[in-house]
Amino acid sequence: MTSARLNSAEPITSRRNPLVKRLRLLHHARGRIQEGLLLLEGTHLLEEVLRLGLQPLELLATSPWWARQSCLAAALPEACICHLVSEEVLAAIATTRHPDGVVLTLPPPPEASSGPWPSLVLALDGLQDPGNLGTLMRTALASGVEALWLADGADPLQPKVLRASAGAALALPLRREPRAALGERLAAARAAGLQLVVAVRPGAGPPEPMPYWQLDWRLPTVLLLGNEGAGVSADLEALASVRVTIPHSAAVESLNVAVAAAPLLLERLRQQAGA
Repeated sequence: MTSARLNSAEPITSRRNPLVKRLRLLHHARGRIQEGLLLLEGTHLLEEVLRLGLQPLELLATSPWWARQSCLAAALPEACICHLVSEEVLAAIATTRHPDGVVLTLPPPPEASSGPWPSLVLALDGLQDPGNLGTLMRTALASGVEALWLADGADPLQPKVLRASAGAALALPLRREPRAALGERLAAARAAGLQLVVAVRPGAGPPEPMPYWQLDWRLPTVLLLGNEGAGVSADLEALASVRVTIPHSAAVESLNVAVAAAPLLLERLRQQAGA
């Protein structure tokens, strides 16, 4: 990338620069709503943004990053405003301890539409841990999930989730709403013919949950998973048409929700391949 594409050949070196202050607002949900922007950090997320055909609005990077990533920088859309910044300024903007030299801003993706029912939905009730949420998003995208419905919990567009999802949060149609609204959506999905599957720990009953591989995952499905500590709330669990479990050793009470999601969601692909 030549300096002609930079906003200025002189780097921003002051942490008090208005641009720095504005981008630091994006660390928090209120700031993201106020500015209508997301903050993405790192070369990998930039690669995902470009691969998905999304349009970054501003990009800030250090001189070493420009030198290493000249080909990637050349792929940026012309409308993207690029700034050269010192490493100290980049560190002040980023939320990571050791940023790799670049951050960018992006408009948030549109909310999942209310069109035809998807054939596979992942619904999450009050998931709190950003790392778990990001990992779940990546697994969901790999499994062919067509929509992600969230009841409260962690903000799916915060920087920690975006990093943990490795860009999947930008590709998945998302809808985040209060638990009561998710309950209405789940009830409507079941009424429309989707099987509403809730995952519970082994032995939770009655009735006794079936091993997850006995379910026909090829049918239109909503998989409902719960909070890391409390699980799925009773009012949402009561809506389920099927209860499944992942049999495991009694040495642990339950599996991490992000770990549990992988065999459940990937079972659909396994069954489809064997059809």
